[in-house]
Amino acid sequence: MLKIGRLWRTVRHLKWQQVVGRIKYRLARLKLDTHATPPVRAMQGEWLVPARRGASMTRPGAFHFLGEGGALDEHGWDDPARGKLWRYNQHYFDDLNAVGAEARRSWHIALIDTWIDDNAPTKGSGWEPYPTSLRIVNWIKFSLGGNELSEAARHSLALQAGWLSKRLEWHLLGNHLFANAKALVFAGLFFDGEEADEWFSIGAEILREQLHEQILTDGAQFELSPMYHALALEDVLDLINATRAFGEVTLVASLATRIPGMLDWLLTMSHPDGKIAFFNDAAFGIAPKNSELLDYAKRLGFEAEPPAAPLIYNRPSGYVRMARGDAVLIADLARVGPDYLPGHAHADSLSFELSLQGQRLIVNGGTSLYGADEERLRQRGTAAHSTLVVDGQNSSEVWSGFRVGRRARPVIAEAYEELEAVRAKGAHDGYGHLAGRPVHQREWVLTEHGLDIEDTVQGAGMHRLEAYFHLHPDIFAEIDDDTGSVRLTARARDGFVARFTALGGVIEMMGSSWHPEFGASIATRLIRVSGQCPLPHSLRYSFEWVPT
Repeated sequence: MLKIGRLWRTVRHLKWQQVVGRIKYRLARLKLDTHATPPVRAMQGEWLVPARRGASMTRPGAFHFLGEGGALDEHGWDDPARGKLWRYNQHYFDDLNAVGAEARRSWHIALIDTWIDDNAPTKGSGWEPYPTSLRIVNWIKFSLGGNELSEAARHSLALQAGWLSKRLEWHLLGNHLFANAKALVFAGLFFDGEEADEWFSIGAEILREQLHEQILTDGAQFELSPMYHALALEDVLDLINATRAFGEVTLVASLATRIPGMLDWLLTMSHPDGKIAFFNDAAFGIAPKNSELLDYAKRLGFEAEPPAAPLIYNRPSGYVRMARGDAVLIADLARVGPDYLPGHAHADSLSFELSLQGQRLIVNGGTSLYGADEERLRQRGTAAHSTLVVDGQNSSEVWSGFRVGRRARPVIAEAYEELEAVRAKGAHDGYGHLAGRPVHQREWVLTEHGLDIEDTVQGAGMHRLEAYFHLHPDIFAEIDDDTGSVRLTARARDGFVARFTALGGVIEMMGSSWHPEFGASIATRLIRVSGQCPLPHSLRYSFEWVPT
């Protein structure tokens, strides 16, 4: 009965396109069009160097993805012993356009030929819509960058585009459908003729609709993950690059209006170290680095300045950036994401990250894997984030690998600037199903000298409250037995010293882990403040430091 209830709380939010799309996707019996390869269209403008990822090929036919190495002679293209995401990465062909790709050109040409020989049309992971979409774009970017595709590769590319046009991921929507549409636009621009025009028309129509749906008015990609936002920004920049190169001015205009807000949101959701904060599914190394995206945008005529205001409150997405003196704080006052698509959501409501003197101090746990195992569930859970847990429960009902049942919803969200401080306050109802209907409210007050936080839990009855503050691995922490406070020191030479104190609960130091990349788990420490408390109850915490 519990599972039935959870399933209903999950599926009742789906859109009709997802339900109908899933039925069609499963039942469709499609044939692959195998007619002659369309001619390649002549460019009318210049293709500019795109954003580049790090290299993922280590030698001919060998890869390093998600912290794991492997080669075709060991695993082929679809080894079930490897995780699905690793196998997907084999089929993306990101290395064709990665840093230093020119030196590996012979590897890439051979890899394309091998893929064509080893992956029969429509069969295996490589022909699923998402990897097909990314591969189409990467092969075309490879060609536009001055590398000639063989006749066999152009023929395969056309087959892939025709197949993709019949396998669009309406059952998933979100970033998957956007990637499908981007690939059809790229294929429709690259090839000439009636079929190519149809691919372009299908892709452009989806993009126009999904730009309005997926890019919020503050510039955020609507799944509210800084990592997926960076990927979406790359997508829009690529589309502007391609449509300009082929003289498709109408679509360029609608794409270009989105870039300033998307750049601003990326920078707002990044730390002074120039890298993204970890809210929802987020990790380094999947999207291009911020510096790559900013340079790419500049080549295309778009520039953005680092955030300078003491307070930036992006109301549509629900995130706050506070800055005072040496400190920058990014806080989550948001919903978990779009109701019909919370697959990349974590139960991280009212969590925050804090940098001091350019060094990350308080972090969320990050993301090191996908799948449906217990570690994936733990990383999505509330206790893996710097926020409050009530009765050991998650604030949102995350389950399986990409499912959310009951969702925490903001009931308060506000932020404002004072004479000597910046202040933000949020509350959510994610624990309202528990006895006594607890409601968690958190307030942050940031000054040049420190940060004060107050967690207030309204409701009734006795409840266990646990506030978690995950420390970056480069922070050394020890409890002062005389005062009960925690001394926090940056391990870097001339690093800062801060002190943490708490009222209303017991302070403990515990082991933790930080997951800055897929496949990475770095040991660190956390501070927990906890107690069995009658509601209503407040826990108060202070971080104090000396400004430089």
